[in-house]
Amino acid sequence: MINELIDQFIDIVIREDIGDGDHSSRSCIPESAEGKMYLLVKEDGILAGVEIAKKIFAKIDAAIKLDVLIEDGTAVSVGDIVMNVSGRVWSLLQAERLVLNVMQRMSGIATRTAEYVARLEGTNTRVLDTRKTTPAMRYLEKEAVRLGGGVNHRMGLYDMVMLKDNHIDFAGGIEKAVKQVQDYLKANDKDLKIEVEVRDWTELEEVIRVGGIHRIMLDNFSVEETRKAVKFIDGRYETESSGGITIDTLRGYAECGVDYISVGALTHHIKSLDLSLKAMD
Repeated sequence: MINELIDQFIDIVIREDIGDGDHSSRSCIPESAEGKMYLLVKEDGILAGVEIAKKIFAKIDAAIKLDVLIEDGTAVSVGDIVMNVSGRVWSLLQAERLVLNVMQRMSGIATRTAEYVARLEGTNTRVLDTRKTTPAMRYLEKEAVRLGGGVNHRMGLYDMVMLKDNHIDFAGGIEKAVKQVQDYLKANDKDLKIEVEVRDWTELEEVIRVGGIHRIMLDNFSVEETRKAVKFIDGRYETESSGGITIDTLRGYAECGVDYISVGALTHHIKSLDLSLKAMD
């Protein structure tokens, strides 16, 4: 399914950008003109999006040739050359902005993720992404998190059961929600992990009593409350901290012993990495 979604995404962004033709290029450059470009790094960070860039170039024009010098997940510095590309100039210019838009955003996410991961060094805690992603770009953004050293949470609503506050409230409480999920999974022969969000100590005690789940999310718990909760859970279930945790408060939560910390800002509040595609003389 992922490959199909990527192909559809590329088709959409090409159609969105090119429409009935790149009239800027057509009006001043001969159709037969051949040229070369290089992808220049203009800001230090972690590179991401090379593999997707290959697909975009190929979709625009299968005759474009790429010489990739730096692979995804690599730390890059100002002045590094990521790749050289050659082919018909019309095709190179049509692909230019699409490639940069994707790679700059993905590299920005990977770079920010790596900063969070560095803050966790020496602990057993891993940083997770969330579903707070750009529509139609979820796989790309989550792949960028992975390349930055983070861990992907669920990809969507289909590959894990996550009972958040609204599910619990609509279902009539944690016990009812969990038992209905267990019955549903059994009836539909689905092997999915179950995570339950708890908002306070009362809900934590209830989910421990009910059991039959895989992970407990401690939502908006303070560091001190988290430390107490991890001790109470005592390894019976995976633990995840979530809710307003920043890069500055991250370490404190990790030192409580939680298995994961989920950070929505990895994908919804980032700065793109500065990259550029330049024409070669």
